[in-house]
Amino acid sequence: MSDQIYQAASVRRPPLNFRLVAMIVASAMFMEQLDATVLATALPTMARDFGVSAPSMSVALTSYLLSLAIFIPASGLIADRYGSRTVFRSAIAVFVAGSIFCALAPNLFCLVLARLLQGLGGAMMMPVGRLVLLRTVDRKDMMNAMSWLLVPALIGPILGPPVGGLIVTYLDWRWIFYINVPIGILGFTLVSIYIEDFKGTTRKRFDTVGFILSGIALGSLLFGFESSSRSGEGAFALFLIAIGLLFGIAYLKHAKRHPSPIMDFSLMKIPSFGTSVIAGSLTRITQGAQPFLLPLYFQLGFGLSAAKAGQLVTAAAIGSMAMKAFAPRILRRFGFRSSLVFNGVIATVGYALCALFRPDWPLGLIFAILAMCGFFMSFQFTAYNTVAYDEIDRDRMSAATSFYTTFQQLMLSLGICIGALALHTSMSFTGSHTPQLQDFSAAFLFVTAISITATFWNLRFSKTAGADISGHRGAATDHGGH
Repeated sequence: MSDQIYQAASVRRPPLNFRLVAMIVASAMFMEQLDATVLATALPTMARDFGVSAPSMSVALTSYLLSLAIFIPASGLIADRYGSRTVFRSAIAVFVAGSIFCALAPNLFCLVLARLLQGLGGAMMMPVGRLVLLRTVDRKDMMNAMSWLLVPALIGPILGPPVGGLIVTYLDWRWIFYINVPIGILGFTLVSIYIEDFKGTTRKRFDTVGFILSGIALGSLLFGFESSSRSGEGAFALFLIAIGLLFGIAYLKHAKRHPSPIMDFSLMKIPSFGTSVIAGSLTRITQGAQPFLLPLYFQLGFGLSAAKAGQLVTAAAIGSMAMKAFAPRILRRFGFRSSLVFNGVIATVGYALCALFRPDWPLGLIFAILAMCGFFMSFQFTAYNTVAYDEIDRDRMSAATSFYTTFQQLMLSLGICIGALALHTSMSFTGSHTPQLQDFSAAFLFVTAISITATFWNLRFSKTAGADISGHRGAATDHGGH
């Protein structure tokens, strides 16, 4: 029965339409990713307007994370019940409405309420947008489509700080939220026209207890990871992480008994999916740490202005954009396994090179290295996020997208935590009150040392993993995927 819903996928649209679908989904995700990182730059200015201290403004960030943590696990089930187009379109509308309320907020309390609403929209946009793509695009076009989709997720956090700096410097901070309105209206219109409305074939009982347990667990973990990146909040962060782990264990026990848990850990038994989640999570430690470490590195360590540091960091975004033209060809030639193994080492070692950056290095060389890092890391996540669904049955696709997106968000936040922890640990050893060049070097080496362990998991992919998607046919005969 489920197959009947998807049989039309190959005849539904002209062959080139997968790019349009991918760009519609990517635009919505870019709006969300940009918003999340632009805000961090504007917090000191917003604090002055609201008459509060700058540190107290962090609740504007954590309230959004709380919404993500609570609602992402439920997104797949909601999309199955009400239809992927309906939910995706509603998510855009809720996000835009939240953005308008944020822009109009007269005080911090109202801003936090608006951010909670915005987070509800964002939580639905990420996994449901990916689900729309997986259900709309033919397998032969999936690699191309996913390479378009992953670009905003990588460049949003990188472009956010410089864009935020420009808005705060030359416009009112409220424009950070107003710029989402035209993007959202365009996305809502295009989704209404071009996206089909898929619904699940079976109606599952909503896992209310699991929803509560997972929300507390994930919310506490995300809060804890985020708090650990700020000085003076170590004890509070450890308390939150402990609460998150405790409720996480309680959820795992509950999930074993529930017929349709809100986060289905049995998906991890599927080889390509489970391996992609673990290897991708380890790699995201580095990806999460970079937007935190690099701007600080260039401003505190090199003495560059915020604008100049922002220009340097955009190099990774340029590399990410360049990748999408090459990913399908590379994977067709070498296959997923070999590509993930070798490219993963190159991408991680590339970011480890950041530890060697010094103020007397030519800025052009630093820019080129960061662009290279963006290229290879973008390829890595495009491959992970595509091969993960190679063996997923159609009727479990929504559960898989919710599960994958939850871990993606969690590990990016953990990357910030580990980057900050490594920086502060190095400072305590050197006895410095402000981060020195060697402290940043230690932090880069530490996060990349964790991510390089993903290589062992990449080797566990089957040589034929994702062959139907990539078009790679040499794995069965060449012993190495080449």
